[in-house]
Amino acid sequence: MFVGLLAVAASVAGAQGTAGSIFGHGPAGGSVTATSSTGAQRHAVINGRGRYSLTPLPMGSYSVSLEKDGKAVDTRKNVNVVVGRGLQVDFACENDKCEEGG
Repeated sequence: MFVGLLAVAASVAGAQGTAGSIFGHGPAGGSVTATSSTGAQRHAVINGRGRYSLTPLPMGSYSVSLEKDGKAVDTRKNVNVVVGRGLQVDFACENDKCEEGG
């Protein structure tokens, strides 16, 4: 079991050494999709506290879209992911309240 844990740790460390992340706030229950300039996509659901995280992401340029009912309602273009760094991309929430029941 210990050897398996070391393999997982090494895999995570390797991904962190070649990737970055995008995180932020948005309306709870919404979803966010990051699409790279090569067409690769990563998807996350915004949690009940109005937060999301897309990780690990290979370095490069991304379009990050807030989606509601499967359709993009807001997009940030030319979001540049850098190795080893997180980039905050926030989306507007109704009445500036992103949390459920907030």
